[in-house]
Amino acid sequence: MDQFPLFITLRERRVLVVGGGPVAARKVRSVINAGADIHVIAPTLCGSLATLAENDTITHDARNYEAGDATDFWLIVAATNDNAVNLQIAEDAHSVGALVNVADTPKVGNVSFASVVDRAPLQIAISTGGHSPILARLLRARIAAFIPKSYGALAQLAGDYRDHIKTRFDSLNDRRRFWEAVLTGPIARRLLTGDDAGARAQLEASLQPTSSTPAQSDVSVLGGSIEEHPGEVYLVGAGPGDPDLLTFRALRLMHQADVVLHDRLVSDDVLALCPPEAEYVYVGKRRADHAMPQDTINETLVKYAKAGKRVLRLKGGDPFIFGRGGEEIETLAEANVRFEVVPGITAAAGCASYAGIPLTHRDHAQACVFVTGHLKAGELQLNWEHLVQPNQTVVCYMGLTALAELCHKLQMHGLAADTPAALVERGTTHHQRVFTSTVSELPSQVANASVKAPTLIIIGSVVTLHEKLRWFTPWVAGLQTEGQTYPNDT
Repeated sequence: MDQFPLFITLRERRVLVVGGGPVAARKVRSVINAGADIHVIAPTLCGSLATLAENDTITHDARNYEAGDATDFWLIVAATNDNAVNLQIAEDAHSVGALVNVADTPKVGNVSFASVVDRAPLQIAISTGGHSPILARLLRARIAAFIPKSYGALAQLAGDYRDHIKTRFDSLNDRRRFWEAVLTGPIARRLLTGDDAGARAQLEASLQPTSSTPAQSDVSVLGGSIEEHPGEVYLVGAGPGDPDLLTFRALRLMHQADVVLHDRLVSDDVLALCPPEAEYVYVGKRRADHAMPQDTINETLVKYAKAGKRVLRLKGGDPFIFGRGGEEIETLAEANVRFEVVPGITAAAGCASYAGIPLTHRDHAQACVFVTGHLKAGELQLNWEHLVQPNQTVVCYMGLTALAELCHKLQMHGLAADTPAALVERGTTHHQRVFTSTVSELPSQVANASVKAPTLIIIGSVVTLHEKLRWFTPWVAGLQTEGQTYPNDT
């Protein structure tokens, strides 16, 4: 690597910035946050720097740079709009042994400024060695979105107890296992949800002496020792397919799983975000083909958790919308297994959005009803009178097999044959297709199109908005409506 990343302490150290424009202002903002004693040399200052000078936050010398100005400064920043002046500043800084950063000419200096995700005392710095500051800023934004500010409090907690834990555990390996248990267990989760006092109280309680004999397997903190981890389950909604629709909390829990139980509806792109070293258990279901019965799934979750594992139960869409998540957490609660539920974007919201079909609209529908198309005793049993009400949208999950019966019975109970209807195949993925028609014609249209599950059926006048709005939905490579191709992503 061309540069060695190194964090340095600037608090109360003298820093010289030469230049008074926007570039100099960005550099000043960076070192102000580090508590530096900042001196700016420039004939004039831009608005933000002038305000800092007026507030005595920085010291300003209203003149041009002169030979000898580099003396007695620890870090020097050359940020003028004159390349010759910047080169002279760099030469003077090198001659006195100071660190120097040269804006727009990074190779002339010996220091480059990183884009920083500040979660003090936790800091994450990204640098491209001056090749592409914009790329560094884009990456910083992505990382900052994934790491909440509460991670700074987690780092502070570890720092506050670091010396105490050193005296409690002689072995470096024991200390490492102790902190891994704290930083990935319930204490950390309490703190990340904002309960700083509760997290510290739980950590203090865990450090109280105990008469139990610690086991040396998977770890947690109890009684100041390392004991068998009780295990826990994360019931996570994986969304309708596009990994960009996962929540930040879902991603954080996915990354720390020891075991992953996943459904058929969880896309490969989402599954690829789980740890490669985890144990994977497929528990998918399709009509008349259940890889694992629901009761067995429930028991398997308990079994792995009781063995001290962090178990990720990854479910397509949202766990509580036709996902049987309620049954699973009932079993976990009865077995006294800790669990956490992370909602996901359900198929109705995701697929409708990517198809350009609003589920509600002031001019079309003021209500929306979700139903499942699963057959019971070979028959579709729904509250038909409730479904044919005016000014509402009906969304049917898992209704591909029962599509013809669904549309027929809706018409039998009074829904107009020309009511707009749509079927979204494998929504939000690269394979998405959208079929639009009417309640009377949709089954025959779909029957000849080799449609594959999962599908979502949308019935109501909101479907008419598809033609107008589909051009403005998120572009997915290869996405197309039957008979029409979406515009190129240019």
